[in-house]
Amino acid sequence: MFRAVRDNLYSTLFPAVCLCCGASITTPSLGNACADCWNQTNIFDECLPLCNKCGRPEPSASRLKCWQCDGHEYDRARSLGIYSFALKAAVVGLKTQPHLSPKLRQLLAEAFDKNGFADSTLIVAVPLSRQRKLERGFNQAEVIAQALGRTAGISVDAHSLVRTKHSPIHRAGMDEKARDLSVKNSFDVARPKLIDGQSVLLIDDVLTTGATASYCAKALKRCGASAVNVLTLARAV
Repeated sequence: MFRAVRDNLYSTLFPAVCLCCGASITTPSLGNACADCWNQTNIFDECLPLCNKCGRPEPSASRLKCWQCDGHEYDRARSLGIYSFALKAAVVGLKTQPHLSPKLRQLLAEAFDKNGFADSTLIVAVPLSRQRKLERGFNQAEVIAQALGRTAGISVDAHSLVRTKHSPIHRAGMDEKARDLSVKNSFDVARPKLIDGQSVLLIDDVLTTGATASYCAKALKRCGASAVNVLTLARAV
C-alpha cells in the first residue's frame, strides 16, 4: 500500500519517461526504463549457456567456448545481460548521471554472487583517459565499482589502473580489429604494490569485443595480480 502511494506521488511530482519506449516511469526503483522494457530485457540466468571465458551467449550448452576470446588476458568475463532495452537505457543514462537505480544494484549483486566472484580481494574500474573524465566529470565504471564494493564489502581501487593515452569513443559498427587498435597498450598500473597478489574483479559498463578488458587484465597481471575477472552491466552481441 505504502509503495503504491509513494510511486504515484513520485510519478506526479517527478514525471519521467522511459529511455527505451517513451512511456511514463511510475516506479523510481527501475531507473530510466519502464517495467515493460525491463520485462523485455534479456537478463542472464544459470540456464543460459555461455562461453566459459568471455560470457558470450552460446547456441548450445554443448559448446563451452566461443573461440572469439582466444588470447584474451582476463580469466572470466560475465555481464548482467544483453545490451538492449532497459540495460541499454541504463548504460546510456549512466554516461550523464552517476547513479545506479535500486534495480541495477540488485541485479549487480545477484550477478556477483551467482558467477562466483566472492573470492575477489579487490575491485578495479576500467579507467577513462584524463581528457574523457574531465569532459564527463566522472567515470561511469567507477560508479558501478563503488556501488558493488559497498554491497560486497570489498575494497575499490580507483587509482592504480590508469589509461595512458586518449582514444576515440568507440562507434557503433567498429569492427573487432579497429576496437582492439584503439585501446592497445593504453593501460598501465601506477601503484603496482597494491595490485601484487590481488584477485581483481574488473568493472566496466559494457563488454563488446573484450579488447579493453583484455588489455586492462594484461597490465594488472604484469604487476602480479593472481587473477582478473570481469563484470559488466551489459554484453553486446
